Amino acid sequence: MRIRTTAAATAVVGALALSVLAAPSAQADGRYGDITITKVTVNGGKNVVVGTSAVKKFSVTVTAKDDSGIKAADIKLKGPAFGYLSSSDTRCSGNTCTAKFAVDPKVDLPYSNDIAGTWYVDAWVDANDDDFIWTEKAKSFKFQRASRLSANASPEPVKKGKTLTVTGKLERANWDTFKYHGYTKQPVKLQFKKKGAKSYTTVKTVKTSSTGTLKTTVKASADGHWRYSFAGTSTTPAVSAAGDFVDVK
Repeated sequence: MRIRTTAAATAVVGALALSVLAAPSAQADGRYGDITITKVTVNGGKNVVVGTSAVKKFSVTVTAKDDSGIKAADIKLKGPAFGYLSSSDTRCSGNTCTAKFAVDPKVDLPYSNDIAGTWYVDAWVDANDDDFIWTEKAKSFKFQRASRLSANASPEPVKKGKTLTVTGKLERANWDTFKYHGYTKQPVKLQFKKKGAKSYTTVKTVKTSSTGTLKTTVKASADGHWRYSFAGTSTTPAVSAAGDFVDVK
């Protein structure tokens, strides 16, 4: 699927459409008959995270209830900066309708970092007896730029009580360049897991630089793993670096 833009309009070819220029005209919620929407699930309950190259496939399921049964559904997704997704592959079985989506960042997301954030599901469901329900913002979810985080502790090994320097970098997908760029001025936790322990403990919080890099020092006290951990934002998912083991002599 490719998106072609002109000064007047956006032309879309294919089953999936994402436009950052214009969204469909809004409609108020409405219903005819006794049909109700009982559940909406996006991507199995997980955030939709898109990187710089791999196609992201996910589904949206809408479960509804009507005494005559469910016939069909029209499921659309809307986000910031007029972000818009629709799918022609929507199928209903029993009371549940499922719409499948496939987002190719290099085809569907050029110059569109602003659409990352909180998105909503708009759902129209038809019953077999012609009852229908239309609900805007039936469910919210996060549509996010993929993140990655590194950590390196040195020197290795280190003498007990000596200074240990832990560096790293927080990056996220940039849909303008299709590369990972540093995520600037973000709070990141430096964590330590002592050898034999089951979980990490936060030692301090460090902010990323103007290029997304991290650097801090600590006193070496025991063998164990050091890592950085980022809690995430509405546009970028949480991520933790792989632990770097340091042998303390």
